This record gives sequence, C-alpha cells and structure tokens, in this order.
Amino acid sequence: MNAAMESKASLSLLNVYEISKILTSSADLKAQLRAVLNLLASYMEMRRGIVAITGGDGEMRVVAAAGLTANAVNDGAADLPKAIAERIMAGQAPFVTENVAEDPLLADYVRLPNVLEDETVSFIAVPIRTVGKPFGFLAVARVWRQKTQVRIGEDIRFLTMVANLIAQTVRLHERMSATNVDDQVGLKDSGQVVLSYEPEASYKMDDVIGTSRPMQQVFAQVHLVAPTKSTVIIRGESGTGKELVARAVHNLSPRAGQPFIKVNCAALPDTLLEAELFGHEKGAFTGAMQQRKGRFELANGGTLFLDEIGDISSAFQAKLLRVLQEREFERVGGTSTIRVDVRIVCATNRNLEEAVAREDFRADLYYRINVVPIFVPALRERRQDIPELARYFLQAFNQENERNLRFSEQALRVITSCDYPGNVRELENCVYRAATMTRGDHIDNVDLPCQSSFCHCATLKPEMAFGSGADPEASAPAAPESPADWQKVDDLDDLDALPQRERLVRVMERSGWVQAKAARMLGMTPRQIGYALRKHNVEIKRL
Repeated sequence: MNAAMESKASLSLLNVYEISKILTSSADLKAQLRAVLNLLASYMEMRRGIVAITGGDGEMRVVAAAGLTANAVNDGAADLPKAIAERIMAGQAPFVTENVAEDPLLADYVRLPNVLEDETVSFIAVPIRTVGKPFGFLAVARVWRQKTQVRIGEDIRFLTMVANLIAQTVRLHERMSATNVDDQVGLKDSGQVVLSYEPEASYKMDDVIGTSRPMQQVFAQVHLVAPTKSTVIIRGESGTGKELVARAVHNLSPRAGQPFIKVNCAALPDTLLEAELFGHEKGAFTGAMQQRKGRFELANGGTLFLDEIGDISSAFQAKLLRVLQEREFERVGGTSTIRVDVRIVCATNRNLEEAVAREDFRADLYYRINVVPIFVPALRERRQDIPELARYFLQAFNQENERNLRFSEQALRVITSCDYPGNVRELENCVYRAATMTRGDHIDNVDLPCQSSFCHCATLKPEMAFGSGADPEASAPAAPESPADWQKVDDLDDLDALPQRERLVRVMERSGWVQAKAARMLGMTPRQIGYALRKHNVEIKRL
C-alpha cells in the first residue's frame, strides 16, 4: 500500500469514527443524519446527499438532505426517480452511475450548480439495512476532476459502512420510540418516519454517577442498546468507567440473570489469553491437569466483556475474529467444536482507527466490533458531576475508616477545576489522598494534593489520553450541542445550496472565525473543520 492509499484509508477510518460519534451523540436522529451528510460533504467532494427511510405506511421519505434548500426538499427535488429508488430497495447491491450526464434518469435529477467543464458528476446510492430487505438508502452525488483518479470502489465501501451505522441507529431509535405506545400509534397512523425520541428527564444506571448532559447521553444510549443483541464497543480514556457502562448494558438487557464475564485482554500473553477465553483440555500443555472451561463458555447465555481489546496481538486477532463471526471455537488441545450464545461488549482507550491504518489492528475485526459505539466522556468534559463524585468517594472513605470528613466549598471549587488526565480513577485517588492527610473534620483547599507536590495533574496532560499520539479533539463530541445549533445554519440563506467553499466561509463568518464554534454549527469536530478549510484554501481571519 503506497503512501497515498494509506492516507486515504486512514482518513476513511477517521471519518467512520467521527460518524459513529455523531450517531451516538443526540436523541434527534434528523440532526444526526444532517451532521453525517455535512461531514461527507467535507470528506468526499459530495455536492448533494440524501438519506431516505421507509415510513410506517410503506412510503419512502427523505429525512435528511444536503446540497438542497429546505424549500427544494419540500417540493420533492430530493426525491429519487421512482425507477431508481425501486431498484435500490429491491436488491442488496449499491446503485452506481459514474457519469450522470450519460444516464437519462439521473441527468435531470442531479443538476449541480457550478460544475466545471473538467468535472464529472457521479451518483452512488447504497441500501440502508440490518437484516432482510433494505428500509432506506443513502445517496450522494459527488464530483471528480479529470486530474483525479476515480476510485468509485473505495467510495462504495466507505458509504456502505456509513449506511450500516445509520441502519443500526435508526433501528435503535425506533425501538426506543416504541416504548411510548401512544406516540408509536400516532406515528404509524400518520405514516411518518420515526426520527427522534424524547429522552426521559433523567436516566440512571446502577453504580454510575452522572447528571451532566454528556453522561445523560451515555445513559440514554445504554438504555437504547441494552435490550438488543448488538455488539457494543465502549470508547473513552483510561479511568472513565467503561467497565461500569459495560455492566450496565448487561444489567439492563434480557440477559441480566445470566453471567457477566470479563477479561482484561491486555493483562495476558497470547498463549494464556487463548486458554483463558476458549478453555483447554486435560494435558493440552504443561500444567493442564484437568479440563477447564474458557470465558466464552462461562458467559454462555450472558455477556462477555472484552476489556482493552485494542491491545491484543495481530496473531490473536485472527483467532478472535472467527469466534466473533461464528460464535464457535475449540478448546486448546481439543477437536470438538463448541457453540455459544454470547453477547459481546468490548472496551478500549486506544485509537483503533490509527491502529487499523498502521495495520496493527485488523480492519475486519474493527468492523466486527464497531457495531454500536458508546463514547464515555472524560471527566473534564463533565465537570458538573465532579462535586457529586468527590462526595461519593469521601463518603466511602469515611465508612471504611470510621471518620466524618466533609469538603469545604473552597475545596470543591478547586477539585472541580482540575483536568484529571486519569479521570474518575484519579479523582478517587485524589480524594482518598486528601482525606488520609487531613487531621480535622473538614477538607479545605489547602489540604488538597494540588496545593503540594503530591499532585500529578501538572505533569500528566489530557493530550496523553485516548491512545498514544491521539488528537484530544478526536474524542470531543462531533454533533451539535442541540438542535438549535442547526437552526443557526439553516438561517444562513439556504446554506446547503451553496458550493462547499462558500458554505465554509459563510459559517466561519457567522461564528466570528472561531473554528470550534463553526464546527459545532456544521456537526463536525474542530479537526474536521480545519481540514476542510485547508482543503479549500480558506484563509483564517484574525478578529
């Protein structure tokens, strides 16, 4: 693989990662899909894109569009020609036209402004499906310049991955909406597409503290995915509580009465990890005095939590892939095939996308486990929860040591202001350290480790987290903070109808040339907006 292809593959995986975050960041599916299309416009020279979903009445409806005005969408300009839509929905394969000018069905449908003489417009539509027939499609019109090598196959593979993520998200939203019978009946009677659900005022999970908006989103996602059989991967920095989230997925699932088995994949070498997961027969190796069941067998009927899955070796990844695909294996030293019914929940603090690009992590295993991602925010991204967490840990210390310590308001303010590169685990250690060294009944700000040489925050920085060499912005939420942010974009004189470069300039002007704010308005990360600005040679103004 040459450097250009490696760069392309790395960027594709990065965008899959960003899209995964977008699709798990909000209860508003319409806003999520709009954000996905905005990201595609930046990544692949997409000039027009639509997502269409079958409604309760069986009719196909466009639920998100980019490159068209709102009025044009309402007037039906985004609706595919019926013959093409039927071809997409009838089969499982993508529909591709390399040059729409040569297709009479698409020549009138895809009329893009500002297309130059040396540019060719291609049309790609991929079905949106989970199991069975498609229930929607993702369709894009993109531009190729004569000097650019056309790589339709790469775009098809990338868009197929995106469509699969969209399919999972739509089904999860439908399942959550179905919990409200009255609303669901209304949706079915009107033939509308399920676009969003209104989360309860407050979600809760056992042993997990969090009233902040980022954690409430995590709780909502857990409640959404727990009743399904879907594989879940929990992403986040070290110490954020990924195991607690995994256990909550199990406890809220129909498998709650069955075993929850966990394995730290980073704690064992390959030979021991294989025996630990798959079990071994008597005499399989020195010291194997009797037959032993592995963790997969022990978790049969329940949930297997594979922690630190990003740390397993390349050789073992191939063995694990087969088990995850087939749900069958042989014990070490055995020949009998054992089948199990196990739900897989994984967790990692590694940047798997970079690992796949470096060929340190198998792409097929990545796609196998990256079905439903849940992103656990760093503690510095949910400071509202820090005082409650600190009090919880102090109460635990008091019970263990028969003391009655309390925090002063000044101490809580200092505690809340720290970045905690070690996250909740570091906060717990900080509280225990301060409580141990305090002689009176109150922990004041002068008693905290950050007021002495005992604090590690000054040397451990947030940019060290989420895997070696990772960009801290990559773990920031990619979707807008609220649907109101989309209204800011929609008010920009039909912004979606503008060429990409002009659209970027208009949003940057509206945001006062603050890239982070512009990124939120477009449903992108600051890194994505920076890439788009460089790609289109937009000079940053300093106000």
